[in-house]
Amino acid sequence: MRRRLRLRRDASLTLLLGTALGLLLYAQRDGGAPTTSVPQVRGRAAPRPTLGPRTFQVPDVAAAPPAYEGDTPAPPTPTGPFDFGSYLRAKDQRRFPLLINQPHKCRGDGRPGGRPDLLIAVKSVAADFERRQAVRQTWGAEGRVQGALVRRVFLVGVPRGEGTDGTDTVGVGIRTHWRDLLHAESRAYSDILLWAFDDTFFNLTLKEIHFLAWASAFCPDVRFVFKGDADVFVHVGNLLEFLALRDPGQDLLAGDVIVQARPIRARASKYYIPEGVYGLPAYPAYAGGGGFVVSGATLRRLVGACAQVELFPIDDVFLGMCLQRLRLTPEPHPAFRTFGISQPSAAPHLRTFDPCFYRELVVVHGLSAADIWLMWRLLHGPHGPACAHPQPVAAGPFQWDS
Repeated sequence: MRRRLRLRRDASLTLLLGTALGLLLYAQRDGGAPTTSVPQVRGRAAPRPTLGPRTFQVPDVAAAPPAYEGDTPAPPTPTGPFDFGSYLRAKDQRRFPLLINQPHKCRGDGRPGGRPDLLIAVKSVAADFERRQAVRQTWGAEGRVQGALVRRVFLVGVPRGEGTDGTDTVGVGIRTHWRDLLHAESRAYSDILLWAFDDTFFNLTLKEIHFLAWASAFCPDVRFVFKGDADVFVHVGNLLEFLALRDPGQDLLAGDVIVQARPIRARASKYYIPEGVYGLPAYPAYAGGGGFVVSGATLRRLVGACAQVELFPIDDVFLGMCLQRLRLTPEPHPAFRTFGISQPSAAPHLRTFDPCFYRELVVVHGLSAADIWLMWRLLHGPHGPACAHPQPVAAGPFQWDS
C-alpha cells in the first residue's frame, strides 16, 4: 500500500515537472521568435530599393500593413497628446475667413494665353520667413521657366495661441506684430495666403481644403498645381518636362504614393488615430504630403469631393480619401522622394548631398533653407559640376549614369 502511494506521488510529481518544463520552453520560444508582422520603419512602408521607386505591392493579407509615419516637417507639431475631444467637437467647422488674399495671382503675364502653366503652393507657418525666402530665390521663383509660366503662393494660418483678431494671447514682443509682418511680406512679394484658423499640425487638413477652394475660385484655368512643404527641393525643369506629356484636362495626381498604410494606435505617437475616429485597418492610397503635382481638372474635382468627405486630422491621408471618393488612384513617380535620399550601394563614392543625386529627381524632402539654396546653385550655376547639367527626368525607375 505504501509503495503504491509512493509510486502515485512520484508519477504526479513527474507530470507536474514535465508540464512546467513544457510551459517554460514554449515561453522561451515565443519570446525569441522573430515577428512575422511588417516592421514599422520610418516612412510608413517597407524599405524601397535604392535605385528604383518605392515598392507599392499590397502586402499579404496575413501580414499587417506598414504603419503611418508622416513626412510633414516638425513645425508645427503638437507638444503633447492630441485632444481628440476638442477636435471631434470642432471638426465640422470648415469655413474660415481669408485674411490675406492674392486675387490677381493667376491673371497671367500679359502674353497671349498667359494663364499659369504651374502654380506652386507651399505650406508654411508665419514665423518661417527664412524658408519662404529660400523658396522664392531658388526653385519657387516666379516667371517663365522653359517657356512655362510659373506662379507661387504660401499657405499660412494664424500662429497657435494668438487670436484671429491680431492680439497675442501668450506673450509680448515681436509675436504681437505677426500680422503686420505678414501684411508687409505680402505687399513685398504678393504670395501670402492667410486664413483665420490656428496653424497646427492637425489643421493642415483645413489648409488643404481652403487652398483647393481658393485655387478653384482664383485660378480656374491653371494647368497644373504643385503642392508641397517648405523644406523640399524641387527640380522645376524636370517637373515641367514630366508635365509636358500630360493633358491638364485629364485626371492626374502624381507623387510618392503610399499604399496599405495602417493607422497608428499608440497614444504616444503624434500620428495617433483612435479607432473611434478611423476604424478601418488601413488607409486608402495617398501621395506623401511633402510634394505632389495635380492637374487642373483633378484639382477642380477634388473641391467637390473633399466637401463630401468627413475631415480627417492627417492632410495627405485625407486627400487620399477624397481621391478614393472620385475613384481615382494616385500615380507613383520614382523621382518624388518625400523621404529623402538613401545612398545607393552602386555609388558609394557619392554623398547624399551631391548634386548628382538631384539631377534627375523632381522632389527631395527634408532640406534646410541653406541646403536648398546651395543645391540650387550647384545645379543651376554657370560653373556647376559636370554631372549637374539639367537632364530630362527618366520616365522609368531612377537610373544612375556610369
